[in-house]
Amino acid sequence: MPLVRKAEANWTGDLLTGNGTVRFEAGALPESPVTWKARAETAEGKTSPEELLAGAHATCFAMALSHGLAKAGHPPQRLTAKAAVSFGKVGDGFRVTGTNLHVRAKVPGITPEAFQELAQSTGEKGCPISAALAGNVPITVTAELE
Repeated sequence: MPLVRKAEANWTGDLLTGNGTVRFEAGALPESPVTWKARAETAEGKTSPEELLAGAHATCFAMALSHGLAKAGHPPQRLTAKAAVSFGKVGDGFRVTGTNLHVRAKVPGITPEAFQELAQSTGEKGCPISAALAGNVPITVTAELE
């Protein structure tokens, strides 16, 4: 049976002048405010669906890549993954237009070429978030060893 994770969003008012919150069932993150302005212009201490997606993608990618490296006999000593999710107007609406993953890692004994290959394959299909986005959102991966 698959695991289910839950979040709840509440919204008051219209899109442009309204506001809301997002709350996570597990309680690991605080309830966070959201507004259209924070999503489409400047964050001003609020979050957005795209920022939440970036957090999910960076975390998933880091976990998947650490697993792939360990399976290849090169467990990482340190790995930092960042995700930048782009959001913008496309046609008559708005869309997530891409996600760029950047990873920097200290991995003893691996060649730069092998590290690049593992990072690219993980970014394309190795993490479940990448798999969910595949075919809908372009994903780029930049990988470097320390």
